[in-house]
This record gives sequence, structure tokens and C-alpha cells, in this order.
Amino acid sequence: MLVRIGLLTDGGYPYATGESRLWCDRLVRGLAQHEFDLFALSRSAEQEAQGWVELPMQVGRVRTAPLWTADEDVLGTRAPKGLLARMVTGGGTRSYGRRERRRFAEHFAALAASVCAAGAGSGEDAGSGEDAGESGEGRTSAADAQFTDGLYGLAELAREHGGLAAALRSETAVRLLEAACRAPGTGRTVQTAAVPDLLAFARELDRVLRPLSLDWYDEEGLGAVDLCHATSGGPAALPGLLAKRFFGVPLLVTEHGAQLRAHYLAATGAPRNAPVRALLANFHGRLATEVYRQAAIVTPGNTHARRWQERCGAERGKLRTVHPGMESGRFTALGESGDSGPDDTLVWVGRIEPAKDLIALLHAFAEVRKAEPDARLRIIGAPAPGPEGATYLAHCQALAAQLFPDEATDAHAVGDNPVSFEEIGGAEVADLPDAYAAGGVVVLSSVVEGFPVGLVEAMFCGRATVSTDVGAVVEVIGGTGLVVPPRNPRALADACLALLRDPERRARLGAAARARALELFTVEQNLAAFRGIYLELISHAPARREAEAVDADGEPRPFATPPEAHVLGPWTASGPGPAATADRRPSWAAGPRAVCAGARGAGGGDA
Repeated sequence: MLVRIGLLTDGGYPYATGESRLWCDRLVRGLAQHEFDLFALSRSAEQEAQGWVELPMQVGRVRTAPLWTADEDVLGTRAPKGLLARMVTGGGTRSYGRRERRRFAEHFAALAASVCAAGAGSGEDAGSGEDAGESGEGRTSAADAQFTDGLYGLAELAREHGGLAAALRSETAVRLLEAACRAPGTGRTVQTAAVPDLLAFARELDRVLRPLSLDWYDEEGLGAVDLCHATSGGPAALPGLLAKRFFGVPLLVTEHGAQLRAHYLAATGAPRNAPVRALLANFHGRLATEVYRQAAIVTPGNTHARRWQERCGAERGKLRTVHPGMESGRFTALGESGDSGPDDTLVWVGRIEPAKDLIALLHAFAEVRKAEPDARLRIIGAPAPGPEGATYLAHCQALAAQLFPDEATDAHAVGDNPVSFEEIGGAEVADLPDAYAAGGVVVLSSVVEGFPVGLVEAMFCGRATVSTDVGAVVEVIGGTGLVVPPRNPRALADACLALLRDPERRARLGAAARARALELFTVEQNLAAFRGIYLELISHAPARREAEAVDADGEPRPFATPPEAHVLGPWTASGPGPAATADRRPSWAAGPRAVCAGARGAGGGDA
């Protein structure tokens, strides 16, 4: 059965850089029996400048739009002139008439009131006893209704009258925000918002709500797909909400990690005042609740994300855990070799950054060395991009030299050094499987983790593991490895020693880990899950007649769409039937240039 899927992405596929790019590409290529239309939001000029990945033939139209504008210097560098000149679709600079201004004020006031309400979403005011007690169940429901009324009212206004960009940054918007913050019953933190805070929040709100102003919401855009699949919550899911509201298209939402949690983690490092953080947290909490309420099915990538979604109001009956699919083939040789690795070596593999807590790992290894003087620790990975990653790496290297002052330590050498810092691609570690082969025990020491990709890779390799109990670690590892509390070097050291001293146990745990990973975390199981979900959603969706398949009275027109129009092949470009049938054919039939040209225009951006 051919299903036309609108794949909604935010800062990822089809761009060459970005989140979930690899997963989306595997999904599209793996479900070749369906046709995909891509609706992609870009995060920066730099991302757009790096281009797209090569798209498979089952990708039809590609429509793109930026979540940035000329006055935003997202990465600290200016974009090319042609890109900077581009605004979000819909003529955002157009001025509204009196009636439209009144409608905007009404809908924006409702949205602002819901965001400023005490206990809104999961914001900073939500957890306090006083505010939580004031809100009550009925009040929360009323605020949710205000949010949906305001959100969809603004969407309809944008669709009818050319976008929201100018209105969202207008003096009217700021005045309405100020009134909502000062109203009785609002959260204590947002009541302290000053004008600069309101301006900062209005700018961020304009960015997040830009999908409302796109020209994707017509019969040739999202109205033409059979279902929408949002690859994350937040801005990526907004077009799916509107496709459901305007056309009845069912919405599927996939979050490998809960979007609200990601917002909280990102907000900790952002230079924003407390009122701005509270307003943004409240807004994203309300949006998450609405996305989960409207979605037909939500697929968290793990139980940890599932708990966050339930906290935001997702119904348990809608939740289907679908683990991310990972390629296991590159690890097959090592995994099937039966080699449990060097008896004296611990290995850590990943991106070097503070969340990985290599400081605790180094302190734990100091305890290991006291009990096993011949033990080695190999830290394999590159620092996170930016100055923070380089600074943290230097700090770790300095700590290693301090903890082992009488023994040579070097940034890259292995030899007799107890601790080495290496990168994949060198003489000692040519490829990723070589990194896992370098140790008898693979260690994960993180204090923050979502889905632990490196842990699954170690399992594919048949390696015994010691991990900290964060994120989805316990769910992934099951009973096939040792798990200790985070920030506890003593417990980490004891677990590492237990496995280093027992090769037979390492071999048993490694074999069990590989079997578990092959059962739960492969690309094949991921594709099988989504193949079934797609067909389930279509089977429950109401029948939607195509315009060319009915006559003037709305009755079916026999043979309006020839059977071959639904079969991939070159004949679809020139098959019989009405001209409109060609719009339903796989767009690759017209050649790659036609695909790119179809993405241009007022809403699509430069393809």
C-alpha cells in the first residue's frame, strides 16, 4: 500500500548537518514502498550553506523554511546576502488592517494569559506548592483551552492574511505580554518580568511560531499527504498540528528524547533572566501538552523520554516506545570473535564534554590503580565543538597528570602510560570498532544522558560494560552490565575492578549484551515498528477523496486515477488520466532538478 508521508523536521534531514539526520535517512530509504514529502525547518545560514544529503528516489517534494532571519546572528557569523535577505514565508512585514489587528490582539492575549498562568505547563512556577495549589485541575484545563484557542486563532489569521512576523514583534504584542504578566493569578517569577525580558521573550516566541506563517497549508502542500510524521516536538510538530486542524491529516510524533527536557537542558547554559526562562518553559510545556493531545501516536525512543511525555499529559494509550535503530554490521567481526578484550584495560569512548563526567572516571581509575597497578585507562574521543570542549579536555589531562605524578601521561601515547587520550583515526585506533576492541571493559561515566548510543555500540561489540544510572542506561543495558550511581567514583571503581578480575564473567556479560542489542536496537526492528504504525494510522484515518477522483457532485469518477499512477516507475510521468494525476506521481520521475524547483517559492526557500 503506497502511503504519502509528510516528514516534518527541525534542524535535521535533509540537511547534511543536524539532529536525527542519519535516522531520518535510514527511515526513508528503508520504507521504499512509501513516498515521502519533506517539510524541513533549518536552524542557521551555516546549516543551509552546507547543503543536503543525497535523497533517495522515494522522496517527492522538498519544501524548506528557516527558523532564523537576517537580524539573528545565530552562530556569531553573518550569512551570505542571498540567504539573509530571505524572510519566513507569508509576507511577515505586511501590516494588518483594523479588523486583523483586533483578531491578533484577541488571540495573542489568550496565548499570553495561558503562558503566564501560575503552574503553566512545566515551567519554573509549576513545581512550587503555593502556585500548584492555586492553579487546580479546573484552572489548568482552562489555561490549556486558552493556549489552543490562541495558537490556532493566530494560525488561521496567518493563513488568511499573510503571516505573523511583524505582529509578534510589535508594540502591541509586548503590551499584551506585560498585561498578562501583571494579571492576578500569574506565576510569581513572571510577575517580575521587565520590558527587556518581555522583548527577549517576544523575539523567541516569534522564532518558535514561524511555522504558523508558512505557505505549506494548502491542498498542494500538507493537505496532499496521507499522514504527518514529526521527527521531534516543538516547532517541527507545529505544521503537523495545523495539517490536522485544516485537513484532518493524522499526526505521528517521534521523540528520541523529550523535547521539553531538551529545552530545559539548553536553557541552563543560556544567558537569560529568570522571568524569560520561566516564560519559555511555560510556553514549551503548553506546546508539548497540545502536541501530545493531538497526536494519534507518540513514539518515544526510550522509557526515560516516555516518562517525560506522560508528565506533560501524553495518554499512555498513545505511547509506543520505538528504540532508535543503529547499524550493527560494522561491529559484527568484533562481536562474533568471542574475544573479551585485554584483562588490564578500561576504555571510554565518546565526545569529551562536562556531561560525560570524565573527572569522576579519572578519580575512579586512581582507586583502580591502587588495587591493580598494571591497569590502564584509554579515553578515546574528540572534544565537543567550541571552546568549552577544548577547555574540558585540557582540564582532564591536567587532572590525569596530577593523579599520577610519578608516571608518564601523554595526550596521545599509549605505551606505559596509565592514562591516554586518543582520537579515532590515529595509528592505534583506526576505526570505531578498534576503540571498543582496545579494552576489556567499556565504561560510561555520564551525569546526563539520553539514549546512550556508545553503550549500544559496545553491546554490539560483545563488550562487558560499567555504566552510571542516568537517562535510558538501565533500560538499554538490562541485566547485561553493571550499573552504579552517577558521581560516585568509589562505586565506579569497585564495578570496574570486579569485571577486570573476572574474564569469564566479562565474556558472559558481553555475549548477553550483544544478543540484547541485536534484538532491540537494530535498524531492522526500528523500520518494522514504523512500517506497522504507518499502516495502522492509515487504516484508522477517514477516507479522503482526491479532487480529480470525484465529479462535480462529489461522486466517484470511475478510472479517474489509473492503477499505474500508484506504482513507482517512469511511466507515471506520462501515464493516462487527468493532468492533476501527475501531481500525485513520485516527483523523482521528473528528474532531480524538478524536485529542487518544486521546493522554491514564497515558502520553500532556496532548494
